[in-house]
Amino acid sequence: MAPRRSAPEEEEELEQEQEQEQGLVALEFNEPLTWRPGKPISIDTLLKRLDALSKELSEMDQETVDTNSLVKVAKDVASHQLIQHKDKGDIFNLSINSIIPALFDPSNPYNNQHKYVLRSFAEIKSIVLLLDVEGSEALLLKLFTTIFDGVSGVKSSKGEQVGKDVEFSMQEMLGVLIDDSVTLPGKVVDVIMAQFLRAAAPGLGKERQDHVPIDDSQATLLLKEEPEAYQMVRNLCQTYDDKMARFASQYFSDVIVDATGFAGRSNGNRDEDDENDEDDGPTGPSESDLKELRKAHVLIREIWKASPMILQNVVPQVDAELSADNVHLRQMATETLGDMISGIGAAGPPPLPVLDPAAYPPLSLEEEEERAEPQVTNILTTPLCSISFSQTHSTTFHNFLSRKNDKAPSIRAAWTTAVGHILSTSAGGIGLSREDEATLIRGLGEKLSDSDEKVRLAAVKAVETFKFQDIIAKLGPNGGVGKDGSVLNTLADRCRDRKPAVRVAAMSLLAKLWAVGTGEMLAGNEAVTAALSGIPSRIYNAFYANDLELNVLMDRVIYEFLVPLGYPPAKKATKNSNANGNSQSQSANAASIDHDAIRAERILLLVRSLDEPAKKAFFAMQSRRPQFAKIMETYLDQCERYNGGVMESNADKITSNLNKTADYIAQFLPEHVKSKTDLLKFAKIHDRRNYNLIKYVIGQENDFKTVYKALKELIKRCMASKDPSVIDTLLPLLYRSGCLLFNRSHLSTIMEYSKSDKDGLGSVAHEILNEISQRNPDLFKTHIGQLCKDLVDQAPTATKPNDPIVAETLKACSTYARKFPKDVAMDRKFVQTMINYALYGQPVKASKHAVNIILCKKDDKSMVTATDLLQRILKDWSYGSSNFLNKLTAVSQLELLAPKVTEEANDEILNMAFKQILLQVRTDAKDSDPDWVNDAEMDEEIQAKCLSLKTLVNRVRSIEDIEDAKEKASNVWKVLRKIIKEKGEIVENKETPKHHKTRLRLLAAQLMLKLCTQKHFDDMLTPSDFNLLALTTQDMVEEVRHGFVRKLQKYLADGKLRSRYYTIIFLTAFEPNIEFKNRVETWIRSRARHFQNLKQPVLEAIMARLISLLAHHPDYSNELDYLIDHARYILNYIVLVGTESNLGLIYKYAERVKQTQDGLNPNSDAHRVLSDLAQSVIRKWQEKKVWAFNAFPGKVGLPVGLYTALQSHSEAQTIAEKSYLPEGLDEKLDDLLRAMDRKKKRKSMSAAAGTNNRDGHKSKKVKQSSGDRDGDREAKSSRKIATAKSKKTPAKKRSDRDDWSPGPAVPESERRQSSRRANKNSRPYTERDSEDDDEEMLEGVAEWEYLDEDEDEDQDEDEDREEGIDEEGSKEVTPPKRTAAKASAPVRSSQKEEKESQEDEERDEPEKEQEVGPKQDEPPAAATKKASAAAKGKKAASLPVRNATRKSGRGNTATVPAKNGDDSDLSELSDVEMVDEPEAEAEEPAEAEEDEEEEEGEKAPPGRAAANGRKAKTSAPAPARIRAAAAATTKGKAKAAAAPVRATRSSRSTRGKQPAEEEEEDEGAMNDE
Repeated sequence: MAPRRSAPEEEEELEQEQEQEQGLVALEFNEPLTWRPGKPISIDTLLKRLDALSKELSEMDQETVDTNSLVKVAKDVASHQLIQHKDKGDIFNLSINSIIPALFDPSNPYNNQHKYVLRSFAEIKSIVLLLDVEGSEALLLKLFTTIFDGVSGVKSSKGEQVGKDVEFSMQEMLGVLIDDSVTLPGKVVDVIMAQFLRAAAPGLGKERQDHVPIDDSQATLLLKEEPEAYQMVRNLCQTYDDKMARFASQYFSDVIVDATGFAGRSNGNRDEDDENDEDDGPTGPSESDLKELRKAHVLIREIWKASPMILQNVVPQVDAELSADNVHLRQMATETLGDMISGIGAAGPPPLPVLDPAAYPPLSLEEEEERAEPQVTNILTTPLCSISFSQTHSTTFHNFLSRKNDKAPSIRAAWTTAVGHILSTSAGGIGLSREDEATLIRGLGEKLSDSDEKVRLAAVKAVETFKFQDIIAKLGPNGGVGKDGSVLNTLADRCRDRKPAVRVAAMSLLAKLWAVGTGEMLAGNEAVTAALSGIPSRIYNAFYANDLELNVLMDRVIYEFLVPLGYPPAKKATKNSNANGNSQSQSANAASIDHDAIRAERILLLVRSLDEPAKKAFFAMQSRRPQFAKIMETYLDQCERYNGGVMESNADKITSNLNKTADYIAQFLPEHVKSKTDLLKFAKIHDRRNYNLIKYVIGQENDFKTVYKALKELIKRCMASKDPSVIDTLLPLLYRSGCLLFNRSHLSTIMEYSKSDKDGLGSVAHEILNEISQRNPDLFKTHIGQLCKDLVDQAPTATKPNDPIVAETLKACSTYARKFPKDVAMDRKFVQTMINYALYGQPVKASKHAVNIILCKKDDKSMVTATDLLQRILKDWSYGSSNFLNKLTAVSQLELLAPKVTEEANDEILNMAFKQILLQVRTDAKDSDPDWVNDAEMDEEIQAKCLSLKTLVNRVRSIEDIEDAKEKASNVWKVLRKIIKEKGEIVENKETPKHHKTRLRLLAAQLMLKLCTQKHFDDMLTPSDFNLLALTTQDMVEEVRHGFVRKLQKYLADGKLRSRYYTIIFLTAFEPNIEFKNRVETWIRSRARHFQNLKQPVLEAIMARLISLLAHHPDYSNELDYLIDHARYILNYIVLVGTESNLGLIYKYAERVKQTQDGLNPNSDAHRVLSDLAQSVIRKWQEKKVWAFNAFPGKVGLPVGLYTALQSHSEAQTIAEKSYLPEGLDEKLDDLLRAMDRKKKRKSMSAAAGTNNRDGHKSKKVKQSSGDRDGDREAKSSRKIATAKSKKTPAKKRSDRDDWSPGPAVPESERRQSSRRANKNSRPYTERDSEDDDEEMLEGVAEWEYLDEDEDEDQDEDEDREEGIDEEGSKEVTPPKRTAAKASAPVRSSQKEEKESQEDEERDEPEKEQEVGPKQDEPPAAATKKASAAAKGKKAASLPVRNATRKSGRGNTATVPAKNGDDSDLSELSDVEMVDEPEAEAEEPAEAEEDEEEEEGEKAPPGRAAANGRKAKTSAPAPARIRAAAAATTKGKAKAAAAPVRATRSSRSTRGKQPAEEEEEDEGAMNDE
């Protein structure tokens, strides 16, 4: 209890109160305002009294008023007599309907009085009386509506805005009402909430459209600032958040909860992978309900952005929608929550960041904001969050995250879009925790590989919302384009997506990112380089998909984003001229910028960013330019003749020629009919200016500025024509035929970089120069003098070595000199320089190039120089002497190019090459020796031995007399045979190191193939030697196998080898390197389709040879397991070659073999066993495919030498009635085929979504499908082959095809047998479906051209001397042999065709066949002519380039495969006589830049990483393999060996990683053009 105050204290307080009361002013008004019943006060009197009271009250200061004097008056004023007076004069009606609206006109004469009333309502809070007035709901609604509409509009006739003081008073007045009211009418709440929608973009209530750019002309119509009513409501919500939270909760309950209720709910568990449920569940809301729902969700977004605290009770309602059965509700909830987390309001997301690939100087991370173009900031679209959603509503946030696995694609797409906004806006600027950000980034990466294209497209679009610095800072740490599993890597996979919309968006975005980041990459920014440097490789690797639409997309991406034609722009793109600090002259003004140099630098950076496969594709795309230019010249010529449809004579023929030309060109474009129509429309327009502009574009004599201006003008003229769509067809053709990258304007800069190595681009510059010199040497005509001068300046001497990089310049000069020998000034100083390079050049291949240059003119002077060089070489020539390898290299070239010069020194040369080098082992063999070493690690001895072998082969190749050549080649043949047979061992008294033997046997096999490209040497190859050579395909060392197969493919595709060599390629059935095997299979399928289109049964006839090869295979045995292995060879052949139409012919060959005797071993029945086996496999495959079996009615011939006739009819009868297959084999074959039935259809991401498996970037799903593709071997295996596995790849997880068994430690026969015994539980052989799996890869691959420039015997000799013999592999595309002929020019005579046909037959027929039907190896050309004669009834006037023949190099002809993706034959253009034009596109990228020494095996890479960082299938080192095999054999555990691994004849293991060059054959997909 408080203590009682004393009396003095109470008296003191009373005195103070009295003093205060003395200073107060009392109300003087004392007239009555109420009356007694029956005696009312008159109206006039009452009004006068009230007016007097009002005036007195208005003059009083509220702080000094005696409130006691107001009590009586207050009671009177509040009495029911006044409030309910019959003559109503409502102040609120007057204020709301008249006074407040008048305030919105600042020019009103009573404006001050009106403001007084407003201030009175706000300050005195008298407005609260409105809540007690009858009919207050209508007045409140009118008040709120009037104020909100008034403050947001212009009411004055003079356009004056409402004063801020008025707005503030109105806001204060409304706040009083909200604060004092227990509840507000629903319509008033609606009006309050509706003010937030003033920030909404047009189209409110419609379906959401993200990432749709707004046209610049329409953007000016959008609001840029917050409306005043919006600001007022936002302030009210923030001030009275408790009250507004209740109102908002009730408001949204009426809309959302009702909708969610009738839509139904589930348990929230919607992650199952069942079918789409967009039509499942209870009947959802109507369209009108959905429209209102969308408005409500838009409102929620904006309220969260403006005043999130009032939505505390609304967020759970939106969360509940995430579990609704109705898809529309879940989608709206997902979109709404995503925007709330991102701080995106009703106006929508911010505009996409601008990525200008043509901007110069390129963007800089540090100064991006300063350098960016000034943009008008729109506060409405600026994401903003005042509180963290993930922390405030954590449960809802995690429920939102779970929507990424929703079974409805539309919801997953909405979730993906939302995640992109969340990450790009940093959750509205408030930030995310590390865990949440990592979760969202991981989810975004997963959605890039989603099974639905809408989700994948949304994911790509989501990445587009990131600013460049966000890409680097947020996505970069997750891993760059080259890191498997990263977001950027998965985004790059979308470049090969099956859906056009996805791949267009992905490839365009990636290209722009790389172009924008070039400045930072040149400046050495490691983060940018790590993240984006791999982009060009992924784009160019899409080239191997061989898809017409993808090719067109690549053309546009390259020339519009990677290296835009408008780069650098004519004017400065930014204010800051030195933002990046890179090597470009960024501080110079626009006038001083060297545009050509800047553009050349971008090209060099592009090429440097490419991996090996992508680089091959790049050079292949450039090497096709001359041929496409030739095609366009022919087309323009036809347009000129057509003359817009007005022709004086030969109208039908000219029109037909034009149609054929247009039809031929259209096959290179995706929409054939539209493309042809557009080309004909362009011809009908007949605008000669357009013709000239195209000639400017494709003319290589024009500089880049001329080309670019011509192309711009052409596009402008076409767009202004009546048929603007023609430019869509012409543009890809002009991109391919124009001098846009390799232009003479860029050469000087590239040459400068090759000398200075500025920014580390020197090696790339050398590569480009070398490529230009081989593909398009005409560009060098103005620079060859400078090249030669540079070589002279850097010439080596005996004491001063040259810079090794000069060898590339020397090679470029060598190639140019061979093609244009007259342009090379062979003055004394230059000749001496070449001699110095030959004697002292480094690396040693420089000697070869120097000799080529010396002998390029083939005149007496060059022979004198060669003699002088040889004399210098032979002086003190001994093994190990100074520059010994240079001398040996030069001698090897002299043996080939100048045999008369070396003739007198042949004995000395042979003594050195054979006795002192090949027959000597100077390096001791060790157990620790590797199986293979890189070129850089090759010691001098193995290099000398390789050069010695080449010297021996070059010597016999240079002999012109055939008989003399055969005689001298016999000894060389024996050496090569022995090396192959003895696995690289040639010396008997001392063991050769393993890495020496692998090099020697690979080179021996390749040189044997090279010799067999000449008919007289091929005749020397016996069937036994052929079988021995074929086994190189199954060598224990991966590099040997792959190097041999690539060389074999090259010669076969070039038509240099007889068709019997196709047999060897089918021994790759057990190739353990899956990617290499897949490429070989694709190549075989393509060749098969090519021959089928030409009506040539080339590969069908291989069945007889394959049976013979397998019958004499070291692994052959009549035991059941062995035969199953051989069945896998046959099945592999059937899967790759067999079709419903040719299966009968294949069966006929297999059946025919049984009725013969083995020509190599007459006592053997192996071929008959395999014949029955092949027939059984064919029948079972036919039943599996449900094909109709059409027996071949004719006779077939078999190769003489492999088979001989039986002795009698009775013997034949006995053989025919006997089955040679053991019991139980039929069941085994059924198991083999059932395994293929059990495999899942290849629906991996690489197929369904176009994942780029070729360059090594695989998603997890891709890897899984790769295993499925092999028929679930691990689970359903019937036997296993013992093998050692890579440490990183456990054996039990390996689902790939068979690997190699251990090798050298066990004798070969035992090794094969032990391997066989270990195979008991190996997985059955299965193949991917040849019709469905690789359909997209087949078109055009059959026509890979291996960059051969053979034209006639002399030119082939040149080619051999410079490239084929030099083994440098960078072959050049031959320009068309003839220019386009006039329409009236006669076609070739039939006599000439017959002569060529005879030459074809003589060249291509490998062996005589038994006289039992058509010859098996009938030349494709001859078969073509027969088929053509039967089909057309005449000898076609077809072009010699396609289905005719071309010179193969020895004066004979060889078939030239078609070069287009549809395997179309140029005979369609026979009347046009466009000889050889299309050879352009068919170039094999693998050969475009591969060095010939790589072809010779000198550069077969050992264990380096595969292309694009892809991990090749590997196995353990040799010692581990040997131990594993021994353990498996001795302990009887072979059946449980890890994975089936049989590379064939001998089970062997692979080492290291697949070399990048393995893309060689498969990467010729360019034939599509």
